[in-house]
Amino acid sequence: MLLSVDNLTVCYDKAMILNGISLKVDAGELVSLVGPNGAGKTTVLRAITGLVAWEKQMKRGTTGGDVTLEGEVVFDGKPITKTPAHEIVRLGLVHCPERRRPFREMSVEENLMAGAYLHSGKSEALSDLEKVFQLFPVLQKRLHQVSGTLSGGEQQMLAVGRALMSRPKLLCIDEPSTGLAPLMRQEVFKKILEIRDLGVTILLVEQEVASVFKMTDRNYVLSSGRIIAQGKGEDLLRDEVIRKTYLGL
Repeated sequence: MLLSVDNLTVCYDKAMILNGISLKVDAGELVSLVGPNGAGKTTVLRAITGLVAWEKQMKRGTTGGDVTLEGEVVFDGKPITKTPAHEIVRLGLVHCPERRRPFREMSVEENLMAGAYLHSGKSEALSDLEKVFQLFPVLQKRLHQVSGTLSGGEQQMLAVGRALMSRPKLLCIDEPSTGLAPLMRQEVFKKILEIRDLGVTILLVEQEVASVFKMTDRNYVLSSGRIIAQGKGEDLLRDEVIRKTYLGL
């Protein structure tokens, strides 16, 4: 098992965002976490990759409100619940955030190289850059273009490419289809499958359930901070209550 999450609970002040979440991801899998808006999907990824713990540290001793994080996260056999976010990246657990978030004033090349900051030498970074270009040829064409001028789909490819530059064992991708036209959305999903086929394990947060369930190995359904169902896509879609109440289908 590559990732194990046990009884993960997150509270902001008195609001419970996650209530005892447990899930697992095996090496080589493509696993999705789906559910309605506000279910807590993004918080799951932030907690797994150390960003909630970082936020808790930043707010300590301030009037910014309390952040409570409980439970256990184990990655590649190592407990990481209290590990700093930058060290989690070193272990190979990488977060590709929602809404793409490129460094807008920097070029495509500068954004990609920012993802390679852990590399020991320039040759390693250039080798990984070539691999990203093979996946996303458009990024090579836009290499010197300012990232803020890219289309939404190109920015999403850049965000994923930048995450890949960190050489992830497990790549957490948050809502990659948000704001994209249908054709570009399908192209992004196709690239996610190609990344899995290259040997990168993926935990995918998405709302485009119909497309996602066709490509995943397993799925978790999250609602109001709880896992309310899990299984293969076809099995979840056969449950009318799950389909209509939690998946909006």
